[in-house]
Amino acid sequence: MVCVSYLVVGLDYYYRKFWSRNGKLGELMLVLVIGDVIGRPGRRAVGKLLPAISEQYGVDLVVANVENIAGGIGVTSATAQELLKAGVDVLTSGNHIWAEREIIPYLDGEMPILRPLNYPPGVPGRGYLLSGQVMVVNLIGRTFMSNFDCPFRTMDKLLGELKPKPPVIIVDFHAEATSEKVALGRYLDGRVSAVLGTHTHVGTIDAQLLPQGTAYVTDIGMTGPLDSIIGDDIEAVTRRFLTMIPYRLSVGKGRVVFNAVLVRVDEASGRAVSIDRISQEVE
Repeated sequence: MVCVSYLVVGLDYYYRKFWSRNGKLGELMLVLVIGDVIGRPGRRAVGKLLPAISEQYGVDLVVANVENIAGGIGVTSATAQELLKAGVDVLTSGNHIWAEREIIPYLDGEMPILRPLNYPPGVPGRGYLLSGQVMVVNLIGRTFMSNFDCPFRTMDKLLGELKPKPPVIIVDFHAEATSEKVALGRYLDGRVSAVLGTHTHVGTIDAQLLPQGTAYVTDIGMTGPLDSIIGDDIEAVTRRFLTMIPYRLSVGKGRVVFNAVLVRVDEASGRAVSIDRISQEVE
């Protein structure tokens, strides 16, 4: 059974073709970005809901953060392929990309999987994928995270090197601190199409269009067990807080939530036209 808990429905015909500010008719690209997918429950939710959502809205590109899809931490080739077969086009990640060593050889292969761009030079993998008029970039924050390279200057460097620069640029910013996410969104406003936060697994209510046309949200949320503590078993996480003793965590059970955002972007200018939050529950 699928239960729709909250879903913003836009006027798709109006959004698909619209009059831009310069008076020209613009064609829109619809990009669906799925919040951190947690373990088997999250993968199953994507497989069950994504085909219908893509068809309903006419989605052109699907991006999903997958660093927690293998048992709640890390990603394997098999779990990655499961999401690709379900209709995901680009797989992004974060600090847990290295949890399953088996995925490392694939980071430099043909699989469309990213690790954060601002890891130190020489680290396996790539931080962005470029295909025609579209680029997806993966960045990671530093506040409360680790000593990564500066995501602000890393993005400056990338945008300065691209000749020509693709009009549609989607950024998954995997970060802990709300202020760092907001700051990057404001810093890149007008230079990219969207800055979308991941990592905290708790969706925020600040989905918005910034003044210069960049779609922004501090955190998309997660696609995983709703009766959990950010996707993990409630009892195990609570025991950790009570005792301060490390316990092995497991993926939560029960109801599953599918959190994503749908961003509509003018293909010519790269400016976002709208950002809508999608949230559905799956038994």
